[in-house]
Amino acid sequence: MMTRQEKQAYFEAIYKRYRKANRSAKSKILDEFCAICHYDRKYAIHKLNQPISKRKKRKPGRRPVYQQPEILSVIKTIWFATDQMCGKRLVAAIPLWLPHYETFYSPLAPDIKQKVMSASAATLDRLLKPHRAHNKGGLCGTKPGTLLKNHIPIRTDTWDIHQPGFMEADTVAHCGNSLTGDFVWSLTLTDILTEWTECRATWNKGSVGVIKQIKAIEQALPFPLRGFDCDNGSEFLNYHLWRYFTEHPNQPQFTRSRPYKKNDNAHVEQKNWTHVRHLFGYDRFDNKALVELMNDLYANEWSLYQNHFCPTMKLLSKKRVGARYIKKYESAQTPYERVITCQSVSDETKQQLEKVHQNLNPFVLKQQIEIKLKQIFSHVSVTSNVRQRI
Repeated sequence: MMTRQEKQAYFEAIYKRYRKANRSAKSKILDEFCAICHYDRKYAIHKLNQPISKRKKRKPGRRPVYQQPEILSVIKTIWFATDQMCGKRLVAAIPLWLPHYETFYSPLAPDIKQKVMSASAATLDRLLKPHRAHNKGGLCGTKPGTLLKNHIPIRTDTWDIHQPGFMEADTVAHCGNSLTGDFVWSLTLTDILTEWTECRATWNKGSVGVIKQIKAIEQALPFPLRGFDCDNGSEFLNYHLWRYFTEHPNQPQFTRSRPYKKNDNAHVEQKNWTHVRHLFGYDRFDNKALVELMNDLYANEWSLYQNHFCPTMKLLSKKRVGARYIKKYESAQTPYERVITCQSVSDETKQQLEKVHQNLNPFVLKQQIEIKLKQIFSHVSVTSNVRQRI
């Protein structure tokens, strides 16, 4: 029994010969065609007499809408500029980025613009899947601090997360493949309500350097610090930081997560990936001069880029049904949008943020980020990274 592909191949082989043959030859070819492919004679006559242009059948399903190179070019440009967001976040980012795309690159035709705006999250994921990069993990640099575990309580669900300022904190080691020696650490603070995130770099993770960067982050926040929740690392569980929060004028709550329970700090753990590893990767930064350069990037372009133009998704509910977990998320929004709609933030602060936002272009920010990254990585010792891998 011939397969469908074999029948099609045989048909294509005899089609031109049949069309050029005389009446008697056509009859013989038709007899042979019906005997080999088991076609009804009337169907075989219809198939061989049909013009070749009409024989081509399109694929089943809806006609492709987003296959135009102009549409895919715009989507890919925004996607790469947003550091390869997932489709659900990219859907919320495109309306924010598209006006700036037209000013930075060139105006778009109305039909192209409409199709880019109407693409769903699933469509974006499907179109961009062949271009998505995959990264490997690195080392964990958390060493337990045991001095103040009795003084610093474990956080429970008693925080009023209807107000901004309750933040989770964590550190990221830029150690390459070895935790030995001195190198740069990144400190990350994330607000639970608005997802507003600030990062700073410090040399090693001594208490003096960590407190200095916490103060710098406090100055950059659009709301007062009301709570500070960290893991059980020695950079946080020390008398210097405990004294700092005890004597703090706002008296923020200083709490810690349960040991070996990373999900207690799920918000900041996720930002360690999107805000630190996406930016600097897993290389070893063992040059002290990098701290100032990294903080210049963290405090300026990177903070504006992430908080004003990168939408995030917040989990609304999670329940287990049988062996499956069903999660529901709110619509993706940028931290800036959440701050603007938050009633606890003063009108004066909102006006200042709006004024800053109006003067920003994410493509210009991305360009400046790339320039500063080249300067930073020019100070990274390639030999030290190679040595750590041997």
